[in-house]
Amino acid sequence: MKRRIFVGVAALSLMVAASGSYGLQPAAGDSATGDSATGDSATGDGASDDGTSDDSIVWKIDNLKQIGGHEVQVVGNPRVVDVAGGKAVEFDGLDDAIFLNVHPLAGARQFTVEVVFRPDADGPAEQRFFHMQEDQSDNRVLFETRLTNDRQWFLDTFIMSGVGNHALFAERFKHPVGPWYHAAIVVDDKEMRHYVDGKQEMAMKLDYQPQSMGKTSLGVRINKVYWFKGAIRTARFTRRVLKPNEFISTGLARKP
Repeated sequence: MKRRIFVGVAALSLMVAASGSYGLQPAAGDSATGDSATGDSATGDGASDDGTSDDSIVWKIDNLKQIGGHEVQVVGNPRVVDVAGGKAVEFDGLDDAIFLNVHPLAGARQFTVEVVFRPDADGPAEQRFFHMQEDQSDNRVLFETRLTNDRQWFLDTFIMSGVGNHALFAERFKHPVGPWYHAAIVVDDKEMRHYVDGKQEMAMKLDYQPQSMGKTSLGVRINKVYWFKGAIRTARFTRRVLKPNEFISTGLARKP
């Protein structure tokens, strides 16, 4: 079902090879209108090993009772699994999800939201794995994956703000399924950017309006469609623009 108006979206100029931190190579793309890749890697210099900093909220997604101080509503049978250095929550891509009665970006005009997650093979072609939406409207911030036929995936991020729909559909930037990844959306009033493993993939202009209180879903879209197969370990919400070297420490995103 079409739900998007793609506005001024293009892939970025040729990417440099990634550092060895994630053991991955980013894909190359064409030039982007009005922006280019930074070439910075996510070193975690601005955060401690657990991702905390003075102006950030960190959610450790390692249980099914309480996340970030908020009660969790469980749908289906998501599992808490052991991963390197801790735990994560795993979803089956069929009917597993968790919901929280909070919108962690409510009131923010500028923000950086980061997610450490693992997309698995054999899931649905379209998946919504981290969805924040204000009450009484369709305004939302959304992380999505698209799976390809060759066991790869790419990031699709989406923001609805007022009358504008803004999507970064990074089909030229494919990654293997199975490892852990870091993804980030950065909004600075007039522009939206997204990153995978500290590498900027796409950007576009937007007139972002702060969203009010709302809800969050993990593992599915808030209306319970487009289920996610994989695991989520950590999320961090910062009410300012972060540079890639301030993202969550790369140690959080290594394959278990």
